[in-house]
Amino acid sequence: MTGAELTGFMILAAGLFAAGVFGVLARRGILFQLIALEVALSGPALAFIAAGAYHGDAEGQGMFVLTLTLAAAEVAVGLALFLRIRRAKGSDDSDAVSGLKG
Repeated sequence: MTGAELTGFMILAAGLFAAGVFGVLARRGILFQLIALEVALSGPALAFIAAGAYHGDAEGQGMFVLTLTLAAAEVAVGLALFLRIRRAKGSDDSDAVSGLKG
C-alpha cells in the first residue's frame, strides 16, 4: 500500500466518523442514533485496518476486532435501552429519556 492509498483510506475513515457523529447529534430517534453510532465506529475501524496494512503488521486487524466487539456490545445495550424506553414512554424520541426516573 502506498502513502496515497493510505491517505485516501484515512480521508474515508474521517468522513465516516464525521457522518456518524453528525447523525448522532442531528437525529432525535434513538434507533437512528444507534445506527449513526455504528457508522461513527466504522471510521476508526477502517483507519486501523488501513494503518496496519500500510505498516505491514497485524495489529490493525487486532484493533479492528476490538472495535467490532465494542460495537456489538454497544448494540446489545443500546437496543435493550431502546426497548425499555419504548415500553415506558411509548416513543422512541431521545428527549423522552429525561423523564425516566427510578
